[in-house]
Amino acid sequence: MSKSRLPSMPPDVVAAFDAFPAAVRSRLLDVRSLIFETAAELEGVGELTESLKWGEPAYLTEQTGSGSTIRLGRLAKSDQCCAILFNCRTTLIENFRDRFPDQFEYRQNRALVLPTKGRLPRTALAVCISMGLTYHLARGRSQFA
Repeated sequence: MSKSRLPSMPPDVVAAFDAFPAAVRSRLLDVRSLIFETAAELEGVGELTESLKWGEPAYLTEQTGSGSTIRLGRLAKSDQCCAILFNCRTTLIENFRDRFPDQFEYRQNRALVLPTKGRLPRTALAVCISMGLTYHLARGRSQFA
């Protein structure tokens, strides 16, 4: 899915992105694009629902229930990093750490932290996103759990 084919954002999500510092907003918009691109390539995920959860942009597989919610935000009042947040009751961050021990910084069992500058590790990040978007399907198949 190209950036031009991305779905338009709901107004409250636009406002949430606008509230981020420029560097954070730019990086998180890149991640948003990757979330939609990845979802479009995955069988069984369906159309994503984009909304706000705890005031942050959130991506849900509401149509199919295939995955766990993915949120985009910040962990600190810094414009040097941003976060992709996952449900802390899943094994997702643990699985990411096992698979990509040196690729990302992690916070507890809930966040993958990205610097706002430098190259976005698209391939590894797409794997993490796909694991999040198919978490419930994968658990049923015991693939990632």
